[in-house]
Amino acid sequence: MGQPVEKPAIYEDLFDLPENLVGEIINGRLVTHPRPAPRHARSYSSLGMQIGGPYDFGRGGPGGWWILDEPELHLGGHILVPDLAGWRRDRLPRLPETAWFELVPDWVCEILSPGTARVDRAEKLPIYAALGVGHAWLVDPDLRLLEAYQNQDGRWLLLGSFQDDAAVPIAPFDAMNLELSLLWAD
Repeated sequence: MGQPVEKPAIYEDLFDLPENLVGEIINGRLVTHPRPAPRHARSYSSLGMQIGGPYDFGRGGPGGWWILDEPELHLGGHILVPDLAGWRRDRLPRLPETAWFELVPDWVCEILSPGTARVDRAEKLPIYAALGVGHAWLVDPDLRLLEAYQNQDGRWLLLGSFQDDAAVPIAPFDAMNLELSLLWAD
């Protein structure tokens, strides 16, 4: 007698989750994790504010982007919720009417925590590359580290690791210096 076959998760499975959980469907599996802890939330809130002004609103920068917190992505059979994502407005002139996006983002950012780092790195990052996301950032608030990647033919090329209180330009938002010190809660 073999193992029972687990049926693939479907979108409706997300509706039954408690409000304190974020749900995703990755490779047919329902994956859940709690809402972000304060240090995690601080990192993505600060990152969104720093990038959003010049890139989304065009204040002191080039504009031309949509920058969103926790968008729901329906891509290639997966339902993913990155901490932040961005679309160039020339590819996405208007936000969709649905509660989710079906267009691959140009940039995603995952804020790593002990409970999400393995899934973010080992499962979601390869999916983002295969789907054609142009850039990905991984931010670790505990290590005070940001890793920036660029998609090269479906594989990630590490552009750099930036740490502590550096103020640096990082693609695709390299028309400004990102102040890493503002991402850390300490």
